[in-house]
Amino acid sequence: MTAGSYKKVFKQLKNKPVKLKKFLKHNAPKPRKFGVASKPCKICGRLGGHVGQYKLDLCRQCFRDYATKLGFKKYY
Repeated sequence: MTAGSYKKVFKQLKNKPVKLKKFLKHNAPKPRKFGVASKPCKICGRLGGHVGQYKLDLCRQCFRDYATKLGFKKYY
């Protein structure tokens, strides 16, 4: 179960509060200290394709959009 998919079960357990409480106790993802899920993109929140150099903390798609504004140049 990934960090984003555990909330899909809430629709089914909305009418059963006891089971929902037990589900959250055992299945909610723990906060990450390192690894892929520890630093989401500052702009869009994506977890993969992370550019962490120079403390940017951007995904690669957002980095392409904001690179010229940050002062990066494209060399051919």
